[in-house]
Amino acid sequence: MKQTFFLLFMLLMVQIIYSQKNNTSIDDLAEISRKLDNPLAKMWSLVFQENLTISEKEGVDNNFVSNSFFFQPALPIPVGKNAVFTARPVIPLVTYPNFSVDPFGKTTSTGLGDIQMITLIGPGNATGWVWGTGATFVFPTAAKSELGSGKYQAGPALMLFHLSKKWSKGILLQQWWSYTGDTNRKNVSKMDLQYVFRRNLGTMSLGMGPTISVDWTKKSNEALTIPIGLGVTKTIRIGSTPLKMRFEPQYSIVRPNNLANIWNIRLQIVPVLNSPFVKK
Repeated sequence: MKQTFFLLFMLLMVQIIYSQKNNTSIDDLAEISRKLDNPLAKMWSLVFQENLTISEKEGVDNNFVSNSFFFQPALPIPVGKNAVFTARPVIPLVTYPNFSVDPFGKTTSTGLGDIQMITLIGPGNATGWVWGTGATFVFPTAAKSELGSGKYQAGPALMLFHLSKKWSKGILLQQWWSYTGDTNRKNVSKMDLQYVFRRNLGTMSLGMGPTISVDWTKKSNEALTIPIGLGVTKTIRIGSTPLKMRFEPQYSIVRPNNLANIWNIRLQIVPVLNSPFVKK
């Protein structure tokens, strides 16, 4: 948790710096809040996301807590007349129980996890139907074996959203298969399907954006996790810089019997930067 607070402090410092360079009007905050739900939004942003997860494991009497802090810069580039290309890395700092050392989960490991990268290209529409296609990758960068898969992974990525003044709805699908890496580690075949359903209320929104996960290498009763959630999002300004904040608790209504996430408490802070490709 100390690392998380340090990174949040650094975020505030970044905000102070950028607030001297941005001239976004407060009248644009509602539009910014809505547009940022689109993975192919033309705006540049820095996503800082804290996930505090409460989980259960067969053979462990009490629930255990893990933590992951993600840094995800989103710097889309226009292609042609209306298309947008984006490559979004997800850099995680993870704290997770080391069950190989302590079967009761009281001993934890902290360090860099596996870095993900999603690439998408599609029309840069700000309203109506928005779609994109591309590829997604996972790199075995984890500092410790218990914090990652030990495998290089790749697969397709697809998104379909419908954006309006009142509602933001859509799905983002990623599938990974391992193709090389540590031969002593298990092969990976996993799908994540994020679904977004939010009611826009000006500079605020209410709704959810959890991720359904399927591990195709496991039996049916151990493969599927389906969370639901309800969160609030608010877009404000610090200085002249737009800052989108989201708090969203999520509960897994379907989860594996052996090792499963029960609750995930998500806090997201997203400063919006000036894109050199977007005219004011």
